[in-house]
Amino acid sequence: MEYRVLGRSGLRIFPLALGTDNFANPTPPTECVRMVHRALDAGVNLIDTSNSYMSGESERIIGRALQMGRRDQAILATKVYYPTGSGPNERGNTRWHIIRACEDSLRRLGTDHIDLYQLHRPDFEVHVEETLSALTDLVRSGKVRYIGSSTWPAWKVMEGLMWSELKGLSRFVSEQPPYNLLDRRIENELIPLCISHGLGLFPWSPLAMGMLAGRYPESGEHPHESRAALRGGIYAERVTPRAIVAGHRFTRLAIDLQIPPAQLALLWVKDQPGITAPIIGPRTLEQLDHLLPVAGMKLADEARAACDALVPPGSAVADFHNSSGWMKTKLMSPDMA
Repeated sequence: MEYRVLGRSGLRIFPLALGTDNFANPTPPTECVRMVHRALDAGVNLIDTSNSYMSGESERIIGRALQMGRRDQAILATKVYYPTGSGPNERGNTRWHIIRACEDSLRRLGTDHIDLYQLHRPDFEVHVEETLSALTDLVRSGKVRYIGSSTWPAWKVMEGLMWSELKGLSRFVSEQPPYNLLDRRIENELIPLCISHGLGLFPWSPLAMGMLAGRYPESGEHPHESRAALRGGIYAERVTPRAIVAGHRFTRLAIDLQIPPAQLALLWVKDQPGITAPIIGPRTLEQLDHLLPVAGMKLADEARAACDALVPPGSAVADFHNSSGWMKTKLMSPDMA
């Protein structure tokens, strides 16, 4: 099986990563543990979570799963940024919050170190030097091995790299952006930046919440167990008429290619330039088993061209940056195009 090098770190990553946003929300903990073990058995070695997923419950579940003699098989990645309490300092990318949140995550995960500690979102009220200084102290203390960012604009990632070089601070090895065939905007600046400066990319939502698997009817109704139905808000906002139409065209393409739509959607992301490993977020063990074979598949040039014809490079028909807090561009409606 192919393993991919993570940026300039030399760390080798399986071409799929296990995301855990569904752990305990709605996936039952016992099934979550089985999913972690199934993924590790298949060769998956990066497990991604966050202290904000179900208020830390996702981290607790992963900790229990890895304490069964499997901690050394996993590259454990978690995140910090979102509020952990009601206090004014219990959020963001300050030194105060990062150090405290890291200690809390270590306790929930039942480990003495985090392999990849990521800033879940940029904090525009805190200078990046303070943030990187705190992360550097965690690295030097052995509590964190590598650091990265998630859903940052390209210019902010570049600013972080600049301060790392200027001050001799720990350097980002990765960025974790939203990326799928329905929202390709990171191809304009972020992907070229990461390729040029040696950062790995762990895209989230590669299946576009199931829109690329044909789960959303053209009537606009949200399937009962979809994220749009279960969580509403920003998740429902991503389900646009143009995205549903593109999703159904993609499904027909997948049928013509004799590849299950969910597998083709994931394969498309996995084999795009600069990608280290897309993050799969299965809700069930069955979904995980369906996606794991993509690790050994290759995207044909003809299939890539057909996908480009549906949604051109660098463009978008759904807004998966709507949780970023910084993306100002709004998608045009069909009558504005």
